[in-house]
Amino acid sequence: MAFRKNKKPAFNSAPVEPAVRAAAGGASQIGTLYAYAVGAGVERALGVPTISRARDLIASMIGSLDLKQYTLQWTGEDYEEIHIPGESWFTRPDPNVTRNFIMANTFSDLFFYGRAFWYTTTRYASGFPASFTWLPAGSVSTSDQAGPQWFGPSKQIEFLGAPVDHNNVVQFLSPINGLLYQGQRAIDIAIRLDTAAKRFASNEIAAGYLQQTDGEPMGGDELAELAAAWSTARASNAIGALNQYVKFVEFDSDPSKLQLHEGREHAALELSRVANIPPYLLGIPTGGMTYQNAQQARQDLYLFGAKPFICAIQETLSLDNVTPRGRHVRFDIDAYLTDYNLEGDTEPMTEELIS
Repeated sequence: MAFRKNKKPAFNSAPVEPAVRAAAGGASQIGTLYAYAVGAGVERALGVPTISRARDLIASMIGSLDLKQYTLQWTGEDYEEIHIPGESWFTRPDPNVTRNFIMANTFSDLFFYGRAFWYTTTRYASGFPASFTWLPAGSVSTSDQAGPQWFGPSKQIEFLGAPVDHNNVVQFLSPINGLLYQGQRAIDIAIRLDTAAKRFASNEIAAGYLQQTDGEPMGGDELAELAAAWSTARASNAIGALNQYVKFVEFDSDPSKLQLHEGREHAALELSRVANIPPYLLGIPTGGMTYQNAQQARQDLYLFGAKPFICAIQETLSLDNVTPRGRHVRFDIDAYLTDYNLEGDTEPMTEELIS
């Protein structure tokens, strides 16, 4: 079935009926920002540079996209998209923060947990939501679903231990399981390798061992005491002294092995696969994929990384509990994929911005 776009530009939302405050129910904890938490798992994962970079790339993209609204009209041959004025909350779903902030954090929850939540703070007289606030998924629990696979919107939601009316919650469900679940082993390996590399990097002198060459054999405690004294002295002074009975022997290994360069690079490649981001966008060398310009890089980021989350967000906002039936909400992805120079002309960019 073919679709045809109406090129008539969309206008800003016309004035709407005054909004009314949504019932708070048991959501007394909403707005208590000092109690909010993204979750220990997210903080741990973001400590891995590959994960942090992948998250930031997609979050910055989704956070920059505008929202638009359209309906479908049958012309006798195909459906035509008729763009209509967007809702007043399209500019800022939460009046207290920017759209960039709430959209980026919504994606982040989808990325890590596989779901995200908005709470409806006000409604129009028609009953449809007029404003929202983001609820961190790390502070939300659902009694009817334990995860990591989510089978549908929950009807038993608690936020910071307080029950919340699910009718006031917009639930975004990702088509991809959260990274904290499907990528846990890859994250653990990357962290262990980084920790091992850090241990070597903290040593200012070459690693090795002390060997007694003559004299009365020292016991285990004496050897341990000697090694500890040698290590402590080397931490403050690069020059040491030994008698004729003790010899320092340096380990036969180079820094690239001790810092596990190859293993850490492989771990980063595995994390790029888990995050569904082309490796070259994360600075990971690979011979299997190339790009021609910055525009192609943006297209790859959209197609391989961001598109599932973009579809999840815009289709959720098109549901009948958010917008009237027959209306569709969409991100303006065309503006992102089109290159503009400083004069505003649509000319392709050839400068490689990602190396």
